[in-house]
This record gives sequence, C-alpha cells and structure tokens, in this order.
Amino acid sequence: MFSGIVTHVGRIAASQPRGDGVRLRIEAPGFGLDEVRIGDSIAIQGVCHTVVAKDANAFEVDTSRATLDVTAGLAQGREVNLEKSLRLSDRIDGHLVSGHVDGVGEVTAFEDLGGSVRMEIATPDDLSRYIARKGSIAVDGVSLTVNEVRGARFEVNLIPHTRAVTTLRHLAKGARVNLEVDMLARYVERMLRR
Repeated sequence: MFSGIVTHVGRIAASQPRGDGVRLRIEAPGFGLDEVRIGDSIAIQGVCHTVVAKDANAFEVDTSRATLDVTAGLAQGREVNLEKSLRLSDRIDGHLVSGHVDGVGEVTAFEDLGGSVRMEIATPDDLSRYIARKGSIAVDGVSLTVNEVRGARFEVNLIPHTRAVTTLRHLAKGARVNLEVDMLARYVERMLRR
C-alpha cells in the first residue's frame, strides 16, 4: 500500500529485456536505499514493483509485458515518481493507493494559472464512473483531489510544490498518464451490485 505522496524522483537508467518483459534499473541517490530490502515494494510512476537488486544509488525491478501494455512512463531515460510502501505506523497524507494502475489517461489541458496549473485528463470510459468531484485519484502515482468531472474527463489543480517535487512538472497536452481510481469507489460499486 502507498499514500500517493511522492518522496523522490528517480531516473530509469537502463531497461534490459528479461523474459516476457524488462528489468529496469532506477537511479535514486538520496532515496534512502539503505532502508530498502530485496522483496520490498516501491511505486514507480504509480506502478507497484518488487525490488530484485540494489546498490547504494540504484535499485532494479522486473516488469512484465502485461504491465508494460497497460501503463505509461516506464521508458529508459525517463524521470519517474518514487514512493516506498507504507508501514502500519505511517501517516497517510494522501489517500490509500495500491499501485495497481487502472488505466492510462491523456492530458487534454495543462493551463498555468499563475501559480497552480489546471490539468484536465480524459479517462478510459470504464473508469469514469469511479471518479467523483472532491474525490481522490492517483496520477502517475501522485495523490490528487478531483475538482470537476465532465463525462470521461476530470480536472485537478497542481500546486507549485507538487509540480516542483514530482514528474508532473513535465506534462503537457497529449501526455499519457497512469491512473488509479480511489479503491473505496471500486468496493462500494461491487457492494451495490450485489
């Protein structure tokens, strides 16, 4: 489990074919890798991965073709948002995030408002029912509050701090982003269907 509060931005230094997917090497100096063990979970661009190797400045994960086919932003050379998994004693400053991406959206507007940025994202049709005004959503692993919902599009505002400490600062109209809807919405829908 994660909170959607990105603690570090790393870089995909290498992507090597491995079986049906790739092994990614993430450079993350200053991320506190001395606390990370083999087998730990780290969210990379909002996607939960298992650490399979590490050294003082980088760690490695295996990513299957199935994951690569339904996510965005895991290409060599890219900066990526990083978050270690939560401990039971941690504060949850964002919202509960599983790291299981629900789909890929497209940025349809990225408007600088003179401080914050208004960002509009088009979602796959099957995800739009889970997105609610003033609800939570994770975009590339970043916990955000939904300001407006219109059909299969929603809006969020990015404050200067969020832009400064995440990869969201690099987004522009047309960018593809990983989306994870609020898990409570999925459970509520399932209970109501039964």
